[in-house]
Amino acid sequence: MNNEPWYKNAVFYEISVRAFKDSNSDGRGDLRGLTEKLDYLQTLGVDCIWIMPIYPSPLNDDGYDIADYYNIDPAYGNLDDLKELISAAHARNIRLVMDLVLNHTSDAHPWFQAARSDKNSPYRDYYVWSDTDQKYKDARIIFVDTETSNWTWDEQAGQYFWHRFYSSQPDLNFDNPKVQEEMLNVARFWLDLGIDGFRADAVPYLFEREGTNCENLPETHVYLKKLRAFMDQHYPERILLCEANQYPEDVRPYFGDGDQFHMGFHFPIMPRIYMALKKGRFEDVAEIMRRTPPIPENCQWCTFLRNHDELTLEMVTEEERQWMWEQYAPDPRMKLNLGIRRRLAPLLDNDRRKLELANSLLFTLPGAPIIYYGDEIGMGDNLDLFDRNGVRTPMQWDDSPNAGFTDGTPFSELVKGRLGYQRINVASQVNDPDSLFRSVKRMIALRKKHEAFGSSSMEWVDAGNPHVAAYIRQHGADTMLILNNLSDAAQCIRIPQEHQGSYLDLFAAHQTTIANELTFPPYSYLWLQKHT
Repeated sequence: MNNEPWYKNAVFYEISVRAFKDSNSDGRGDLRGLTEKLDYLQTLGVDCIWIMPIYPSPLNDDGYDIADYYNIDPAYGNLDDLKELISAAHARNIRLVMDLVLNHTSDAHPWFQAARSDKNSPYRDYYVWSDTDQKYKDARIIFVDTETSNWTWDEQAGQYFWHRFYSSQPDLNFDNPKVQEEMLNVARFWLDLGIDGFRADAVPYLFEREGTNCENLPETHVYLKKLRAFMDQHYPERILLCEANQYPEDVRPYFGDGDQFHMGFHFPIMPRIYMALKKGRFEDVAEIMRRTPPIPENCQWCTFLRNHDELTLEMVTEEERQWMWEQYAPDPRMKLNLGIRRRLAPLLDNDRRKLELANSLLFTLPGAPIIYYGDEIGMGDNLDLFDRNGVRTPMQWDDSPNAGFTDGTPFSELVKGRLGYQRINVASQVNDPDSLFRSVKRMIALRKKHEAFGSSSMEWVDAGNPHVAAYIRQHGADTMLILNNLSDAAQCIRIPQEHQGSYLDLFAAHQTTIANELTFPPYSYLWLQKHT
């Protein structure tokens, strides 16, 4: 292959360690359990796993409320278990990235405990305090279902503290140079253990300034450049992945001149894939891709269909949000904050054609794709569980009791009904040539063979039909014509003359000639490589 950075054409796989595999029968997944399942991930073809937080935590926000940045919660194992996981993953050419939660800690963190108990503590200035809750009034509230203010009164401290998320997650004060230095030390600690980088959580919110919405401030970019320079100097080849739930033009500054983040999530493409599938038309996807600015050559977008949070509808209009709720969340329990708490398979009616089509879009649009654990087999969700826990249920390995996840009592109720483990599980799909798992595996293998998918550019092809998303992906001499029929009816398209000719159908593995007109079935897709 070429000398492109490894992450540009990598396939990522997101894992909740607690929900993946339990090795010691205590009902909770752990690092050793994940290590046991690396062969499965190698079989699927993933290049990098992203593990959700494994730090000591009260778990008010599934580990994003950190009580100790320099340790692992005993429920998951210890530092030696992590080293063993990294070593075993690297032996299989699988990299591993962790969450780096820069913006806030848990209120149980010793820093915050010291800060609230003594005004003169050096840790007081690690957090943002005020005598009034009227500062920074232009900042929005993110967890609208649970929080009424970004300020919470702390009786012990005699002041309000600032938080952008739950009131149990006080924001760190990045105006304090000691906090900035501390977070570089945290990064150094984990990189020295051998991890391959970080997904940096909630980065738009690091600084606060009066008269702004306290998001995407210039000071934030100054600090992130410092973090990147530190990593480039000491840990080349490791990556920073940016979680900024913003429109693409607002995420663009997080790449800097190729000197901030290596990668950034493309949040707004995700709901528009669901819009396109429901409307049977590609215009919403095309519109957001047209809004997506070019990024530096050494950077890459990250795309996804689902993740550990709700399907966020922050980056759509109010009208679109209401329509999405109507279409995809008919039961009020499916709604959460400004989003939908459902997994991929139930969202798409467990329709195999739609599931494959969504994955076709994921694997062929610009960006490195991220698969959320279990979506490759079509796992369901459990709406009876609180908040986001409904999409963080134990992985379904087989049809034995507790889905082969644990010999103990699972930490969470499993998925019930037709998408439960009795019917949907890894064991029944791995060796079935017609399974969803095998289809996803095939897409991953094909994607990895072709440099065109690792570039960040695309060109729309006018096929004269609003139901068919047609586009070219190209890198050097490797040119792909991708066709996705988003509708529930057969569609006829006209291929412009410049794109007619001889192609290799990647899935059928045979040559085909694309002439003027082409008809293909409902919810189907073609990946065609131009014959040169």
